[in-house]
Amino acid sequence: MSTPTFPRSPVLIVDDEDDVLQSYKTTLRFNRIDNFELCNDSSRVMGLVDRNAYSAMVLDLFMPHVTGQELLERIREKHPDIVVIVVTGSNDVNTAVECMKRGAYDYFLKPVDDSRLVTSLRNAIELAELRQENSALRTHMLTAGVRKPELFASIVTVSESMRSIFSYIEAIAASPRPVLITGESGTGKELVARALHAASGRGGKFVAVNVGGLDDTMFSDTLFGHRKGAFTGADADRPGLIEQARGGTLFLDEIGALQAASQIKLLRLLQEGEYYPLGSDSVKTAETTVIAATNEDLDVRLRDGAFRNDLYFRLLTHHIHVPPLRERAGDIPVLAERFVNDAASTLGKPAPAIPPEVMACLRQSRFPGNVRELQSLMFDAVTRCQGEQLDAVHFETYVRTHGCKPGDAGTDSSQPLEVLKAGGIPKLKDIEEYLIEKALEKTGNNQTVAAQMLGVSQSTLSRRTKPDGA
Repeated sequence: MSTPTFPRSPVLIVDDEDDVLQSYKTTLRFNRIDNFELCNDSSRVMGLVDRNAYSAMVLDLFMPHVTGQELLERIREKHPDIVVIVVTGSNDVNTAVECMKRGAYDYFLKPVDDSRLVTSLRNAIELAELRQENSALRTHMLTAGVRKPELFASIVTVSESMRSIFSYIEAIAASPRPVLITGESGTGKELVARALHAASGRGGKFVAVNVGGLDDTMFSDTLFGHRKGAFTGADADRPGLIEQARGGTLFLDEIGALQAASQIKLLRLLQEGEYYPLGSDSVKTAETTVIAATNEDLDVRLRDGAFRNDLYFRLLTHHIHVPPLRERAGDIPVLAERFVNDAASTLGKPAPAIPPEVMACLRQSRFPGNVRELQSLMFDAVTRCQGEQLDAVHFETYVRTHGCKPGDAGTDSSQPLEVLKAGGIPKLKDIEEYLIEKALEKTGNNQTVAAQMLGVSQSTLSRRTKPDGA
């Protein structure tokens, strides 16, 4: 007997009528879906799904022992990765709506049209396998070289460049020195700052403030606080954010737009660890770690004289640069799925599927607003969605406005695998360099063994590794 090959994880077919199960069996095998199990007793279903990894399920709604509605609810709670297709003999619109709310992927009325069922089941299997691959890849990328991946659970990524950032965060987390986070708007700099705070293990609060729009007086009052009578309206003492962040982390966003006078005060705070509340002659000690972030090019600000060199180098003790989404385009599929699920949860509606043509559109956009732009786009799409999957027309219109040439999206020459995962075409030179680097890493720079792994002669590999690339 041949080993089932499709799908990788079996499909569970649940119906209390044996002749119906046999009909499913014939239909699936005829359509080359040969990895499935049949169950005619609904009371056994939860035991089966607890013990086995199923990709999808075809579930009859009205059965003795345990109803399909009850099973659907339990499966959604305990095994949300199983994609469930509901089949019923009751032509009741309210029942269909309720099943979709409970997480059903599709809904069919008996007698079921075989071709429609097979199409829906194949799509369900593809969705389940995509989820499994994304989950496995995310776990692999996070755990390789990262000691505590749970600290970064809020940052959805499969990118090697982001994994390197996580490792760096763990390395510097215990340092009391300031950290500068740079990156374009919408890349998730505050999420990175929060992860750094969590990794530090500090017991105090994470306190965030956007300092870009504050004049010098507001900056001083916001950070340092004031004493009663310091200015008109100061009717009582008020501690500043530095005090609120005692024992924790103070996050200063948009630091590149900070005014000149405020830069001097921040420099003193970082150098001396001291500050004066407004209206006070008594110095206070700051017991907080400062993280600053900016989406501006500070080198340009330095050349223009708009940002102090001494403050810049003080902030630059530890530096994290968050790459834009176009340079980690492999993250687009996992982020899109997360944002669709989040939007559906917020709106109280079933999460629509993301068809391949929509994903192709997403991969062609450069996303100048980065992750935040993608999040807003997916929320708007879920809000508009009236069916079971997102409408590609909405995304095609978006790409015509914000898109780029095919193969140009997300091209990070240093990460050819991410370009391929994102649907792009990396340069041959980048692929060659990547493969040679990995082969030499695995063989401890033994060119003879590395050449055997790559299927080339040792002399060919030697030429490829020369600086001139001859």
